Amino acid sequence: MKIYTIIPVAILMLVLASCQDTKKNDYSNQSEVKKTGTYTATNHPGKKLMQAKCYLCHNPTADHDNRIAPPMVAVKSHYKTDDITKEEFANAIWHFVEKPTKEKSKMRGAVRRFNLMPYQPFEKADIKQISDYMYDFKIDEPEWFKDHIEEESKGKLQYRNDGKDVDGTDNVDTGNAYAKAESKTHTEIGMEYAFSTKKELGKNLMGTIQKKGTLEAVKFCNKQAYPITDSMAVAQNASIRRVSDKPRNVENQANAKELGIIEKFKKAIANNEKYEPVTTIEDGTVKFYAPITTNSMCLQCHGSPKKDIKTEVLTALTNLYPEDKATGYGVNEIRGIWSITYKQ
Repeated sequence: MKIYTIIPVAILMLVLASCQDTKKNDYSNQSEVKKTGTYTATNHPGKKLMQAKCYLCHNPTADHDNRIAPPMVAVKSHYKTDDITKEEFANAIWHFVEKPTKEKSKMRGAVRRFNLMPYQPFEKADIKQISDYMYDFKIDEPEWFKDHIEEESKGKLQYRNDGKDVDGTDNVDTGNAYAKAESKTHTEIGMEYAFSTKKELGKNLMGTIQKKGTLEAVKFCNKQAYPITDSMAVAQNASIRRVSDKPRNVENQANAKELGIIEKFKKAIANNEKYEPVTTIEDGTVKFYAPITTNSMCLQCHGSPKKDIKTEVLTALTNLYPEDKATGYGVNEIRGIWSITYKQ
């Protein structure tokens, strides 16, 4: 079972995107490469890094109309031209990510639509691993992407300033993720509930960060995180909670059972062991638990005070959450868990 990290983000800065790029991309020639060097498509470290650091905003399964950044395959298709070497490709990605500006962007259509990504303190070595994986292997793509890129290459797809087709539509049907829930395992259903809620929270949170900055995002979380989570719970007929051993809001304090599960996930990460969600069934009720892990974006509000968290953000957090315990985290640490309950 694949574990999704939370808020995680993404090389949001790779939101460089422009459907107006005139360079020829390699999409039409892109094929599944089975192995390069000592790595395969499944064990390359860049794949895990990309999923952990990029997929909150660049997830290939995100809804086309409501996504907050283009999928990573779009970044690849605009950066990997026929004549570019792997080193040049990695350098081009890092050139933007190191200090993003509109002038550096090769994908300006997406910058117009999604806004320029805020600076993130990524490690160059991590970006190189991600770039190497993107360059050597075919990466996941949305169902609509192939048609999109083919139309673009033929010059048939025109864009307005908001990034939509000239008629204002996106022409994408992503379907209902829960339409076939009856054929899924209880763990798969629980993971979908967690991921869809994470995506909705992340979309709104990152949209606020992009447009108004981290300080406004803190205020947004204070007012909107609970209503959004509650609305997703109602839509999915489930109880959905985010709990922690170090909560920001006292209402998110984990109970005894949840604390034990949090400790289990922490030990697995510390020992570099694989871990899966915990699912139990009792009297027709399913209880599902999955970890919430940190990435570099999280540290803006959950990292070390003064080092990762700006003074004005820390002041706002102190005022809004007098009993805040949710700071001092590093990257890839357990910040809490999803605690989801639904009828069997």
